[in-house]
Amino acid sequence: AEATAARREAALTKPAGALGRLEDMSRWRCAWQGRHPPRLERAMVCVFAANHGVAKQGVSAFPAEVTRQMVANFRAGGAAINQLCRAMGAGLRIFEMDLDRPTEDFTVGPAMTERDFTEAFAVGLGAVDAGTDILGLGEMGIANTTAAAALCHALFGGEAAQWTGPGTGVEGPGLARKAEVVARAVARNGVRGGDPLEALRAVGGREMVAIAGAVTGARLARVPVLLDGYVCTAAAAALARAAPGALDHCRVAHVSAEPGHRMLLARLETSPLLDLGMRLGEGTGAALALSLLKGAVACHEGMATFAEAGVSGKSESD
Repeated sequence: AEATAARREAALTKPAGALGRLEDMSRWRCAWQGRHPPRLERAMVCVFAANHGVAKQGVSAFPAEVTRQMVANFRAGGAAINQLCRAMGAGLRIFEMDLDRPTEDFTVGPAMTERDFTEAFAVGLGAVDAGTDILGLGEMGIANTTAAAALCHALFGGEAAQWTGPGTGVEGPGLARKAEVVARAVARNGVRGGDPLEALRAVGGREMVAIAGAVTGARLARVPVLLDGYVCTAAAAALARAAPGALDHCRVAHVSAEPGHRMLLARLETSPLLDLGMRLGEGTGAALALSLLKGAVACHEGMATFAEAGVSGKSESD
């Protein structure tokens, strides 16, 4: 399928490579869907929501109750992700990850037991419909940028402050305290440079584990994936560290304004599709990136070839 896409791309009425990454997107989707032309009839965005025990450390500008309140807003259709999914013609599924039972405060021990981890992973694994053409992943969880920073610090090293950003708007002394919490959590759990999935269990969150499960489920079902921002990419990064090539079926939809996200993309040696200064989460970047995929498919399928249009191709002298 990928070879067929490449042959058609070369014959379309444009200079070779003129559509840049749109061409890559077409070939990528053909390869993972195993068909040419690629489909984009059934797009789905899954948002996983969970609460974090580390929120009691004062690492967020908002209280933990906001997670549940935002889930209610998602279900009522009032959030940004609802509007973007509607505009892009995508379905939206919301998964509440045991909101009444936050993870443990990972500054004093692991965030999750092994049972917590496997149950959350199974939710993500089961969220993938094999009939989906493209899957966007997102999250909601007060204090989860702290978890993302801790996980990246554990997986990739560096200084905790480098991975720690404002999240919901933490600044000044609050931001310094947040970075100190990240450093303390990784040191307390002894996960720096160790097993990536153990790091995800120790300093991650249920929604992050579910995202890793959904990425795995999509791989098994050959469904291409759009990862949202910092938290989502951090969760997937644990898989990349565990098995090189584990994210080949994924593209990062956008780079978040969270400073750690750009560093993370550099470590993963990947580039985002969009750079809009967003840091909302909810899968909003993934939903927006669907517009690029729609454009890529429209050009790949709808453009005439040189032969069909009667346009002269590249000459030998060129």
